[in-house]
Amino acid sequence: MPKLLNVTFFIFATLTLLACEMPDSEVVNEAIDPVLRPEVVESPTKQPLITDKPEQATLSESSFKTIEWTKLMPKEDLEILLNPPSYINDIEDGSFEDQISSQVANALAAASDDPYQQALSSTRIVQEMDGQAIRIPGFIVPLEFDDEQTITQFFLVPFFGACIHVPPPPPNQIIFVNYPKGLKVEALYDPFWVSGIVKTSLVENEVATAAYSMQMQSFELYSE
Repeated sequence: MPKLLNVTFFIFATLTLLACEMPDSEVVNEAIDPVLRPEVVESPTKQPLITDKPEQATLSESSFKTIEWTKLMPKEDLEILLNPPSYINDIEDGSFEDQISSQVANALAAASDDPYQQALSSTRIVQEMDGQAIRIPGFIVPLEFDDEQTITQFFLVPFFGACIHVPPPPPNQIIFVNYPKGLKVEALYDPFWVSGIVKTSLVENEVATAAYSMQMQSFELYSE
């Protein structure tokens, strides 16, 4: 199982306790998908896609730089989330009801200008990422699809269940992908490598807010 200290994993666990009524910690742990390690891929099943603009040349695979999700998060946000305030760590052991009550009280006590709370919903981006050709692992959250389940718009997120079963990660940990040609995914719990040109553009809808968008060139089933 991949092991990587990724702030998105911590964010997910925290937000799940705040917003979802889980019966105990074991259920939360089962819902958390292992954090993806982007260093190694063995025998990937490559499925090339056509770019949205026919006149644009397709980049070679070597043109895409493999990155981790934390590379999309400003250093100040990352530092804050890796060092949470005491009210996040000081959760008393007890019944499920006690845990929820404690979390609600902490959430109400946290001021709106709390840096930690701001980081959890941060739209701050890494400006240098604009226009970069990247390759990143993630899960697909469909936004637009036809009767044949061909997906034309989706959010790419770093863990399974985000925006569907559990609260979304911060906007700077979500990538909006628009692909009019469409693609099909057999199972939403399958992670994928996605390659394309990333843009620092904010996209908002009823599901979540993404601080990045991507012109996708190709995708492949994730493996390591």
